[in-house]
Amino acid sequence: MRQEIERAKMAIMKALENKRVAVISGGDPGIYGMAGLVLEVAEREKANIQIEIVPGVTAATATAATLGAPLMGDFVVISLSDILIPWNLIEKRLRAAAEADFVIVLYNPQSQGRREPLAKAHEILLEYRSPNTPVGIVRRAGREGEETIITTLKELLDHEVDMVTTIIVGNSTTRIINQRMVTSRGYDF
Repeated sequence: MRQEIERAKMAIMKALENKRVAVISGGDPGIYGMAGLVLEVAEREKANIQIEIVPGVTAATATAATLGAPLMGDFVVISLSDILIPWNLIEKRLRAAAEADFVIVLYNPQSQGRREPLAKAHEILLEYRSPNTPVGIVRRAGREGEETIITTLKELLDHEVDMVTTIIVGNSTTRIINQRMVTSRGYDF
């Protein structure tokens, strides 16, 4: 972390030397990954090179599959990291998503040095959602040592959460079926 610009610059410089280069990004490179930055650096360097972006599996979709089917309708993904985005904008986005009844996927919920964002997000979400709203917490989704918890919004802060944790907060139609989160799409059967 925090060396993304240098990585992108190095990759562009090597490509300009006619070297074949791959920039590895966790999850999907176009979703909180390296793709956008590499494209921006290439533009800034006026690098006329071919850039191929290979899709990956996002933390949101890996987490959803582990939990069941919580993303069956409209959803949003919001990073709680205020390193690049000011907190007031993150808060505005959280409020809008919660009020609109989106399922909300939270990335970068907290680190050892950043405890406040998740606590603030929790307060905001409780303004718009029932304390009994299903919440899924997955650490290391799709990787060795994966840990999965299904809880409620009320109990969210009672669980271990770090930077490799993805949280999915259900909406008004999300429920638990056989220990799995399911958000109804509204089928009538």
